[in-house]
Amino acid sequence: MHYIRVINYCMKKIIGFVFSIYAFSIFILMMFLILPFVIIASFFGKVKGGNFMYKLCRIWADVVLFCWGIKHTNIFEAPKAKNHAVIFVFNHISYIDIPFLMKAFRNQNIRVLGKAEMAKVPIFGYIYRKVTVMVDRKTEEGRLKSVQEMKKVLAKNIAIVLAPEGTFNMTNKPLKEFYNGAFKIALETNTAIQPVLLMDGYDRMNYSSIFSITPGKSRAIFLPEILPNTNLESLKQAVYNSMEDGLVRHNASWIK
Repeated sequence: MHYIRVINYCMKKIIGFVFSIYAFSIFILMMFLILPFVIIASFFGKVKGGNFMYKLCRIWADVVLFCWGIKHTNIFEAPKAKNHAVIFVFNHISYIDIPFLMKAFRNQNIRVLGKAEMAKVPIFGYIYRKVTVMVDRKTEEGRLKSVQEMKKVLAKNIAIVLAPEGTFNMTNKPLKEFYNGAFKIALETNTAIQPVLLMDGYDRMNYSSIFSITPGKSRAIFLPEILPNTNLESLKQAVYNSMEDGLVRHNASWIK
């Protein structure tokens, strides 16, 4: 029985590795296919060109997730904000959150807040710089620059999408501690915050290894909007409580 378990474990690892190589091949192929169109779109300005780039990214997400055998579903505990600027906040637990976000926000102009380090990745980094509002949290200047850029985006009635945790949640708790940025902007611009739960990134591609991609389900759950009619700490806690409660209710797999 011990040998059978060892063989099954080894076979599972080999199959997982092969599938991950296949998945990355699809990812890279699609990235090269959309790159020329991203370059063309970059000549049409940050708004018009940026909106078109997100349409390209949604096509990319549609293709790669289909090829990876991942079926995405949006679940609305509350209607998704569409007709006014809003700050969408999501829980961050995997690199695969990126295509999940593209599936969650269909037919809507958004800008995703992204970490500056990701822009250093060859080829992907070029596309990444064009479609995100980048933040360098290592410097005060970098943080202030991203805040000003996000305010400009909201003023154009374009939604901001960001992870208040800042990086992957590698704990067994529902969420990590939140940064203040999203909540400061919400208060200063009188912009509502709508939490979105990404439920399956932990299972589809675990943060422990990039060679852990698996087919299966993906769910984005939209929670009710929270208005910025209080102080920073109270607003941050209200959003945290809403997301924590949602992750517990829907049995997020990383919670122990």
